[in-house]
Amino acid sequence: MWPLTVPPPLLLLLCSGLAGQTLFQNPEEGWQLYTSAQAPDGKCICTAVIPAQSTCSRDGRSRELRQLMEKNVSQSMEVLELRTYRDLQYVRGMETLMRSLDARLRAADGSLSAKSFQLKDRMTELLPLSSVLEQYKADTRTIVRLREEVRNLSGSLAAIQEEMGAYGYEDLQQRVMALEARLHACAQKLGCGKLTGVSNPITVRAMGSRFGSWMTDTMAPSADSRVWYMDGYYKGRRVLEFRTLGDFIKGQNFIQHLLPQPWAGTGHVVYNGSLFYNKYQSNVVVKYHFRSRSVLVQRSLPGAGYNNTFPYSWGGFSDMDFMVDESGLWAVYTTNQNAGNIVVSRLDPHTLEVMRSWDTGYPKRSAGEAFMICGVLYVTNSHLAGAKVYFAYFTNTSSYEYTDVPFHNQYSHISMLDYNPRERALYTWNNGHQVLYNVTLFHVISTSGDP
Repeated sequence: MWPLTVPPPLLLLLCSGLAGQTLFQNPEEGWQLYTSAQAPDGKCICTAVIPAQSTCSRDGRSRELRQLMEKNVSQSMEVLELRTYRDLQYVRGMETLMRSLDARLRAADGSLSAKSFQLKDRMTELLPLSSVLEQYKADTRTIVRLREEVRNLSGSLAAIQEEMGAYGYEDLQQRVMALEARLHACAQKLGCGKLTGVSNPITVRAMGSRFGSWMTDTMAPSADSRVWYMDGYYKGRRVLEFRTLGDFIKGQNFIQHLLPQPWAGTGHVVYNGSLFYNKYQSNVVVKYHFRSRSVLVQRSLPGAGYNNTFPYSWGGFSDMDFMVDESGLWAVYTTNQNAGNIVVSRLDPHTLEVMRSWDTGYPKRSAGEAFMICGVLYVTNSHLAGAKVYFAYFTNTSSYEYTDVPFHNQYSHISMLDYNPRERALYTWNNGHQVLYNVTLFHVISTSGDP
């Protein structure tokens, strides 16, 4: 592991929803990630070490730009100074001439003719040029100072350019791309971190009955923000599809899907354009494709209890619960052979065949709800007020531990709880309220790239 005490300089980078490869191993060669975690607001935080040599560029384009700027500024200053000097000399000559004429007029004041008086009047009109002369003198001093500042700026630019390193433009671009890839990898690993906190609830809307489910597609691109809404926990067939989360909040711009077979429970999930749900009064998993409005495949889960045989503590035909995390599609249920303990099975999303199963040893009737994050099943100890994330089962090691992660059950009756890996958030149906929670995940990056 890289040490948690990180020498300066550091850069804290926020990253979310990214993927990629590793970067450099030696701090002298490039950026390195030290540690990573997720902030309480749900954003991922990666700590990176800036290399000893900055990855800025001292390429030909930068030098050309600096030289062009210096050349243009210098030429402009020379032209401005020449014009100002010329005007200044002209005004100074005019000032000497006016003063000479004024002295001669004063000396011959008694013998002035009518034309002489006219000339004197003209001289009076020219006297304001003295103030113009003073302004030109001030402008000249300003130009001198400005020229000196430009020289200082050119020197500063040269110094900065020297500090920016000796990488070429293409080399710099490749290093930046590699850094972005490493940050992508950091963010993906963060998605597979250990759950350390659940935020306060964010109520999105209050709609429907006491029980139900709502969700977004965990595999859809970020531009696809459709929301699916299913009210009730048994014998329902109507699924509402809202165009965006904003439309869901306002209750507008939606279409209706009528499922060919009714559902049981609230453990449905939308994954890659299809709805996976438990067929009412059976242990059959149904995959319904929204675009074609048809059932693509359905299959029984061997030995899975149904019809309130092994539900969560709140009942509601919640025998079978389908989930999606960063690694794929899961089913959480119980069989008689497992004595009522929670079974976690990895499903093939195309065939619905069970790829592998784990017996967690945790009694399902004692669980309020459950959700998966990167192959770890997290279980709450109640569906009522005072609930907390109490139990975690790790499928990668077939081991478990008891946890104590506070979970604020604002409306006192949770009937649906699912993790969305795309948004790294928990979707909840709580006593007729559609609620979101951000999660805090922690992960330390190792040099080998393994979690």
